[in-house]
Amino acid sequence: MKVTICAVGRLRKSPELELITDYLDRFGKTGRGLGLGPAHVVEVEDKKNLGMEAEAQLLERAIPHGAVLVTLDERGDLVSSPDFAHRLAGWRDAGRQDLAFVIGGADGISPALRARADWSLSFGRMVWPHMLVRVMLSEQVYRAAQILAGTPYHRV
Repeated sequence: MKVTICAVGRLRKSPELELITDYLDRFGKTGRGLGLGPAHVVEVEDKKNLGMEAEAQLLERAIPHGAVLVTLDERGDLVSSPDFAHRLAGWRDAGRQDLAFVIGGADGISPALRARADWSLSFGRMVWPHMLVRVMLSEQVYRAAQILAGTPYHRV
């Protein structure tokens, strides 16, 4: 199951980009034997600053056709890392080929796109900058593969 992180905004060379690249590369190596991966980031940019609806249109184009759609939103579900891993495994086991995580811009994700999501995930009630959400999501995707592989990376 391929993983696409669709995000508003461009992340230039930075420590955050290095972390994302590292976690997604590690996920690709671990996930390969588990039927997960590869993972990559697709960035979209509303250059005309037309707002949330314009961002939603750009994000829609970045989402692979037929993908499981997961939005990152503070109103979403709070889950543990093992629960997150098992949800990914469930989609994989159901034969889903693509999984798309959507990270909105400064104003969040348009209500119409959020309503279309198969699931909405939250990293807490606080609002996080998009570059940190990308890092946290990349790490959790990697952690999910480690949990499913039975490695000691995730300690309870």
